[in-house]
Amino acid sequence: MSNPVPRIPNPQSQIPSLIPPLIPNPKSPIPSLIPNPKSPIPSLYAILDAEVAKRAGWALVDLAAACLRGGARFLQVRAKVASGAWLHDTTSAIVALAHAEGAIVIVNDRADIARLAGADGVHVGQNDLPPAAVRSIVGTDCLVGVSTHTIEQIDAAVLEPVDYVAIGPVFGTSTKSTGYEAVGLERVRAAAGVAHGRGLPIVAIGGITLDRAADAIEAGASSVAAISDLLSTGDPEARVREYLRRLAR
Repeated sequence: MSNPVPRIPNPQSQIPSLIPPLIPNPKSPIPSLIPNPKSPIPSLYAILDAEVAKRAGWALVDLAAACLRGGARFLQVRAKVASGAWLHDTTSAIVALAHAEGAIVIVNDRADIARLAGADGVHVGQNDLPPAAVRSIVGTDCLVGVSTHTIEQIDAAVLEPVDYVAIGPVFGTSTKSTGYEAVGLERVRAAAGVAHGRGLPIVAIGGITLDRAADAIEAGASSVAAISDLLSTGDPEARVREYLRRLAR
């Protein structure tokens, strides 16, 4: 394998910089991920949770491939307890699969992994790096999303350098403990009212199922984040297809 060409961003520095440039994947098939508020994010946000997948007997890369075959074009890689090395390798493999289909890959929490693996963005929670700090790592051409739970958090989030705002848990869920009770569809409507005024789409997350997804969209969400329900039938490819069929408008 040939050695990488050194990049020295500071001509006075004698230490080559081997860190990738700020645009994680300049060859990405998605030149502008959210070009304007009139072009919302995909209606289905497939969350590939490593622990959920493992319990269901799926390798995360295989789950990603199944979702892509079903038509998912907006994926998030989430692995709260995985090692950095495993997460980097897995995310890199998923990015390669997704970009071949023109799909977007977001990494949960880990801006460093997103940048190194060539992902298209990062999603952070209230206790993670703030969006402005994430921007300093991944640059301006990546998507940054943030989770919110309260009206106060929504009001603050829309002032941050983000591309979408997630609200939840909309319904009761056992997938991930957020420390917040289910916020319901009224909170989705309230979040949409605030976010849409700033040209930002809303993602509804938490307890989303096939039967509930359309209600969240009708309440003002641009996208619904499905996690456990993608694996509920043992056939995530078919499940994704059914989500897209019901959410088509």
